[in-house]
Amino acid sequence: MKGGAARYRREIGVGAALVLLLAVLAVAAPAFFRPANLRDLLVANAPVLVAAVGMTLVILARQIDISIGSQFAISGVVAGLLAKTGLPMAAVTVGVVAVGALMGALNGALVAGLGLPAIVVTLATMVVLREGLRWRTEGVWIEDLPPQFQWFGLGQAGGRVAIVMAAVAVFVLFAWGLRRLAAGRSVYAAGSDPEAARLVGIHPRRVVFATFVFMGGLTGLAALLTSIQFIDVQTSAGAGLEMKVIAAVVVGGVAISGGRGTLVGTLLGVALLGTIGPALTFLGTQAYWERALQGAVILLAVSTDALPSLLRRSRGGA
Repeated sequence: MKGGAARYRREIGVGAALVLLLAVLAVAAPAFFRPANLRDLLVANAPVLVAAVGMTLVILARQIDISIGSQFAISGVVAGLLAKTGLPMAAVTVGVVAVGALMGALNGALVAGLGLPAIVVTLATMVVLREGLRWRTEGVWIEDLPPQFQWFGLGQAGGRVAIVMAAVAVFVLFAWGLRRLAAGRSVYAAGSDPEAARLVGIHPRRVVFATFVFMGGLTGLAALLTSIQFIDVQTSAGAGLEMKVIAAVVVGGVAISGGRGTLVGTLLGVALLGTIGPALTFLGTQAYWERALQGAVILLAVSTDALPSLLRRSRGGA
């Protein structure tokens, strides 16, 4: 029991922080728990969870992707353009996920194929993709979308349920795959020790490439789940998404050095950070503190990861 608790100490800590925050809200701002607010919170954070699942895979493989916001914006625009051609929403979904996967494959080819640093590659593609979209669309939103696009044509109530259920399905599928499938275990192995993984027959570069492809595909799906909530598709969508997603993953206990963490932790991280913004509003605090808190939480999480090794080194030196 003690060993299990130690193994999941970050998840337990994040869960405790979430419970504490909710307890404070229950006392100071009980209006936060109105059904309509909780429903909107679930729907707003469902796409974030989908994207965070992809980011979890990338970070577990000891990589990073900061181009996710640009991929998100392009995927949303593609979703709108495909819908305007009259394609059924099932075909639009497949097309958007495919476009996202192609953008992820570009990052994966540069990182895994050429051995370039992921932070440099994704910084470059972040700028290139965002500016390319701005040039192509001239900043004009995608308007006059067909009725079946908004809320998947299911109406607002049905569409909200569909968005949440899609996020749940993605989470359950990938959580199961990481634990039960050899491919999932290879992600942990490649991120933990690439050389040891190679010796047991795993190809770390293929694993890294695959994680970027999944990252892109899930970002495309997240963009679709967000776009259908509005009557227009904004070409500026996704700004700051990389901060929110990376923060949720790292806060949830996925080690930035790779090879350690769980999707349950990512889920808790998304829940905690997704609650902070609305909580600040209900508590009467300026909303711009949300980004500052996200940055502080990332620093705290990374510092917590580094503390055990620092303590071991200091004891060894003593």
